[in-house]
Amino acid sequence: MALDLSSSQLYFNRELSWLQFNSRVLAQALDEKLPPLERLKFLAIYGTNLDEFYMIRVAGLKALFKARIQETGSDKLTPTQQLEQIHDYLHKEHKILESCYTSIISDLHTHSVNINNYDALNSEEKAEVKKIFFNEIYPVIIPIAVDATHPFPHLNNLSFGLAMSLEDDSKNIKHGLIRIPRILPRFIQIEQTFIPIESVVEHFASELFPGFTQLASTPFRVTRNADIEIEEEEADDFLELLQEGLRSRNKGSLIRLELMEGVDKKLSEFLLSHLNLDEKDIYSYKSLPLNLGSLWQIVGDKALAHLVLPTFNPKTLPPLDTENIFEAIEKQDVLLYHPYDSFEPVVQFIKQAAIDPDTLAIRMTLYRAGPNSPIVKALIDAVREGKQVTVLVELKARFDEENNLRWAKALEDVGAHVVYGIPGLKVHAKIAQVIKRKGKKLQSYVHLATGNYNPSTAKIYTDMSYFTTKEEFGNDATHFFHFLTGFSTYTKLDTLFMSPVQIKPRLIKMIEKESQSGKAGHIILKTNSLVDPNIIESLYRASQAGCKIDLIVRGICCLKPNIKGISENITVSSIIGKYLEHPRIYYFKHNKVKCYISSADLMPRNLVRRVELMTPIIEKHLTQKIEQILMLQLSDNQLRWILQEDGTYIKVPLLGKAVNNHSVLEQYVNRVHDKTKKETPDYVSRLANRILKDK
Repeated sequence: MALDLSSSQLYFNRELSWLQFNSRVLAQALDEKLPPLERLKFLAIYGTNLDEFYMIRVAGLKALFKARIQETGSDKLTPTQQLEQIHDYLHKEHKILESCYTSIISDLHTHSVNINNYDALNSEEKAEVKKIFFNEIYPVIIPIAVDATHPFPHLNNLSFGLAMSLEDDSKNIKHGLIRIPRILPRFIQIEQTFIPIESVVEHFASELFPGFTQLASTPFRVTRNADIEIEEEEADDFLELLQEGLRSRNKGSLIRLELMEGVDKKLSEFLLSHLNLDEKDIYSYKSLPLNLGSLWQIVGDKALAHLVLPTFNPKTLPPLDTENIFEAIEKQDVLLYHPYDSFEPVVQFIKQAAIDPDTLAIRMTLYRAGPNSPIVKALIDAVREGKQVTVLVELKARFDEENNLRWAKALEDVGAHVVYGIPGLKVHAKIAQVIKRKGKKLQSYVHLATGNYNPSTAKIYTDMSYFTTKEEFGNDATHFFHFLTGFSTYTKLDTLFMSPVQIKPRLIKMIEKESQSGKAGHIILKTNSLVDPNIIESLYRASQAGCKIDLIVRGICCLKPNIKGISENITVSSIIGKYLEHPRIYYFKHNKVKCYISSADLMPRNLVRRVELMTPIIEKHLTQKIEQILMLQLSDNQLRWILQEDGTYIKVPLLGKAVNNHSVLEQYVNRVHDKTKKETPDYVSRLANRILKDK
């Protein structure tokens, strides 16, 4: 009897798998071998991740519960079961979080860096803080009375402030709030001492409520549902609809209240009664500052740069270290691995095209361009130079909507042809095309990538970039942009693969084909998340056929490895380190084209509900480069975790030579760059071969 590969017993819950991922981020903050601010950085990332998880995923589960929807995924857990398990998981992790912060504070103290409340300051520091309070804080913060004539105010998403119980001269009990706006710094800095702003405001609260005695107070922070629902078919003006959606983000239902431990019970009840929350929605902290993401203020202090890992300066290696990017890629296709390979050639690709008199057209997609994009500025220059510029700006890129809206308007104002996404689909593909006149012909230059056109994140995300002038790629790029700007009927490409029509069937077909090689087969899939049940079922079948499968999944993984008779040939690794692992790479040992890079994760949203691209890497030396990057990562015994059959992860034990793929690549690229600029681009291949040989 054949096993049912769709059984809920064979799937991890995606939300609980995500919590495991964030715990691996927290483990970096717990690592005492790292510099103290590097540890604090991971604590900030943990907090920022958790905020988004609540705003989107927990909010979604609560909405499903209210809609009485019982099943949400292949694991068959109900929304109620998931919410309960999330609650239990995070409350158990709370003690680890508190211990981690205490350890980091102690570590920072040894370097004369302190995070102290106002009461712990010396007299000179208090005098300095008092000046800052009256000059810079007092004029900005807002005291709010709450009583029969003063209603409880609306609190925007991630609002932060103080709640207070007050007593007047007649012993009447009143309640008040002090809102602390985001324009104020989270910490007041006196040399290398950082003072949480709420402890300063709390101390001077009598100045805001004169004539009242403070009985109790607590800092608080609220989280709302921040997912924007857009009914596109009802929109005459998509931009107007999106702007309204952004405003509504601050009006979403409340889902979390954060407080400090030991809060006065009546004060807590006052908040809960007005916020319409359950006690289960409260998270209390003993020593942690509310809003862990705000710790970036301390991490980013340039005077403390010696307390983070050394900054790596990306290098531009041959053949792109020439002045003209286009001449270089006319001679050969080029594959870059950021951030070791600099992102600057990608920027120069657009900048040089913008001013070249032979350039006729520039087309590209923008998903997360960032707030100060040199690429968008180059596109604006290109329009002014008379080039035809077509840009798809994805206005539905979550939490980047405002940046994208601003860039879209700026491009449209100068005369670029701007496409605001596609109804019903989010465009997540990363592609740029430049068309030039070469003599009597037109030449197409194409850039395809796994990551965003964002130079800032390109320094901290690992991603792949591919430049080509191959005719078949140029034809597909043209076809793709016609699809985006036309009536958006589903289409197929000839060399590239596009979702929602092509990528998923192609991946399943290649998995099935590789499984026919049995024990000689080898599949490596590197992705951010593995959720799609059809892909997982295909991998289970390939494992049953004896095929070796290595999955490198940074975040969510719903596949269960090491199940006898089903997935004992599958290993799942997760790499968490200095850089955010972001590329999607799909490798099939016996396929005619072994390697593909993609913008698409292995999730239903990417494969079915988004426009994505998957790019075949045809050249043998570039395929070898990708293979060796993958092998190097699978050899990592410093940053790699292994998924167990119970859903937990264990750190790979250190056996033999220590291999940290991030630092190894940094060192090697530096060595190549410093020694000679005539090295060929197969440096990763030679490096990985040597490491594997040593092992």
